[in-house]
Amino acid sequence: MEEPKRCSWCLSSDLYKEYHDEEWGVPIYDDQKLFEFLILETFQAGLSWITILKKRENFRTVFDHFDYNKVAQYQEEKIQELLLDAGIIRNQLKIRAAVSNAGAFMKVQEEFGSFSKYIWGFTAGKPINNNRKSLKEVPATTPLSDEISKDLKKRGFKFVGSTVVYAHMQATGMVNDHVEDCFKKSLLVTDYR
Repeated sequence: MEEPKRCSWCLSSDLYKEYHDEEWGVPIYDDQKLFEFLILETFQAGLSWITILKKRENFRTVFDHFDYNKVAQYQEEKIQELLLDAGIIRNQLKIRAAVSNAGAFMKVQEEFGSFSKYIWGFTAGKPINNNRKSLKEVPATTPLSDEISKDLKKRGFKFVGSTVVYAHMQATGMVNDHVEDCFKKSLLVTDYR
């Protein structure tokens, strides 16, 4: 049986293909999952996404399954423990950002009712369906990711530059950047809500 057409960025490994086929670009409205992707995108800054995918289960374990209530409570002892864990990215600034971002995340929930309502409010609750013919047409940032990044920073989030925010938007389905001949493109052009 012939392999389906996919976005070219995912062709180098089975792990990438699985992530592409099952998760990337699928709209997520669940706060727990949105927080997971926010943490992972933060750690990915400056690294390849495959590095994060390979360590994802370790991240999940040591970050209490991305329970933002628990992560926000991490004390210095836990931070030092994370810094020694080779199963994750041992970047002190990113680890500390994950902890402070959990607190900022909960403040957004208090203000908007959920982080999902806040973040999806930038797109009126619906994915932006882009029509990219090739990977070359996919930008690293957009005016909207600039706007969201600026707003997140104002709310105390760290490591949320426009590139990280745009990657988060792609991963969580806020934008559909599957290229036109990718089999996932047409599957995601429906409203998941």
